[in-house]
Formats: sequence, structure tokens, C-alpha cells
Amino acid sequence: MKLIVKFNLVLLLVFLLGMLVTGYVSHELLQTNARAEIRENARILMDSALAVRKYTSEQIKPLLETQMKYEFLPQSVPSYSATEYFAEVHRKYPEYSYKEAALNPTNPRDRAADWEADIVNAFRSGQAKTEVFGERDTPNGRALYLARPLTIKDPACLLCHSTVEAAPKTMLDKYGPANGFGWNFNETIGAQIVSVPMEVPVERANNAFRVFMLLFGTVFAFLFVSMNLLLWLLVVRPVNRLARIADQVSLGDMDAPEFVVKGRDEIARLGESFNRMKKSLVQAFQMISG
Repeated sequence: MKLIVKFNLVLLLVFLLGMLVTGYVSHELLQTNARAEIRENARILMDSALAVRKYTSEQIKPLLETQMKYEFLPQSVPSYSATEYFAEVHRKYPEYSYKEAALNPTNPRDRAADWEADIVNAFRSGQAKTEVFGERDTPNGRALYLARPLTIKDPACLLCHSTVEAAPKTMLDKYGPANGFGWNFNETIGAQIVSVPMEVPVERANNAFRVFMLLFGTVFAFLFVSMNLLLWLLVVRPVNRLARIADQVSLGDMDAPEFVVKGRDEIARLGESFNRMKKSLVQAFQMISG
């Protein structure tokens, strides 16, 4: 097997191993960064919902207290305001969603679906503490969800949700006495759940990975050609020329030309040694002949 073939086999092996390791590490890093970005987006949306709830509780609800004596206004309820706010967002960006899922909600639209009920029960049982991340398939593609528990921390909530008898008549007139009662202080009654799409950040990561691997392959191809060219010019061609002269001398042709030495590298030193050896052989033959 020729030297240049051996060299190329070793070079290809090193490249393949390097490409596998580099590809795996870069792919995992890009995917990790993409998921971190998705989680950050989910947290931003969750904080937006909390901001709407706080604004409603502190600034809107006090303004509606007088009207609430005559008509129940859901706009005074923080959870309703947050849900309505994200309903507008959802209409424009259907892949984003927000829901305050409850096991026993006052408003039927807030009733937890099966997978949401599992999250709520995980919070209620203590299996999950402050927040839960997960992934699921939706009609709009793969989505990541962030869930946080809804726990009764404000005693004012029990004015409407403890018993039917204690609830405002205006609320009963709107929603009826069937749901949204029996809540207790410090009880986890539901979960805030934000869903954000994974497709765009993950696709960006995949595109970046493809571009990186393409550049990696291009750089290797350039180095492969360059190193082969240098190997041919600096090693293979001089060694082949030296080998031809050595063959002539070994067959008794003492008139073979000397190896032309250029430079001071190892090949040049080998050529000088060969020329000295050839001269010694010529002198030895002359002494024997004489």
C-alpha cells in the first residue's frame, strides 16, 4: 500500500471520528440552548399572566366593587382577566396558550383536561413543588408547557368559593351553585399552564447545526486537498525520484545522476546521504576493477 494511501486512510479516520464527536457535542449544545430559550419564553409569558392578575386585583377590582353589588362582573376576577388577555394573544398566535386549569372551576371553560388534571394532582400530592416543565403534541405542533400551582393564599378568595351560602348572589346568578365551591385556605385548586411552540427555536438550532457541519466538511475538504498536495510535493515526489536513482544504482548503473538536493529538511538530508553512499560505491567498484 502506497504511503499516500495510508496517509489518506488515517486522515479520513481522524476526520470521521472528529466529525462524529463534534457533531454530537454541537447538536446537543444547540438543542440544549434551544430548549433553554423555549423555557425562558414560557417563563416570560407566565410572568405576563401574573402581572395581569396583579393589575386586576390591585387596580381594577376596587373600581368595580360598587357595581358588583348589583351585577357580577368577571372582569374583576384576576384569573378571568389573565385568561381573556391571553385569549387575544392566542387568536393572533394560536400556537401560544394560557389556561388556569382547575378541578372544580366556577367557569366551565377553566375545567382541567385529563393531562392538565394530572399536573394539578401532582401539585396537590406534593410530587411537584413550584413548577413543572413538560412537552406534548398539539394540533399546532410540538409544544413545551410550564405549569405552576394555583393555591388559595388570599382569604378573600373564600368569600366567593367556600360555600354556596357565602357566595355573592350576583355570582350565583351568572354561574349557578354547581361548581367552584368547597375550596379551602392553602389548598391547591388548579394550575396555571402556559404552552409555547418548540418548532421555531428547534428548527433554528437544526439549521445552525447543518450550516456548522457543512462548514466543517468544507474546511476538511480544503485541508485534505492541501495536505495531499503538500505530501506529494514535499515527500512522495522526492522519494519516488530517489527510489528510481537507487534502482538504477542497484542494477549496476553507476552513471545514474545524483539526487538533486534542495533545502535542509529530512528528505534533503536523505538525498545527501544517498549521494555519499553512491560515491562510495563508485570508488569501491573502481578499486575492485583496478
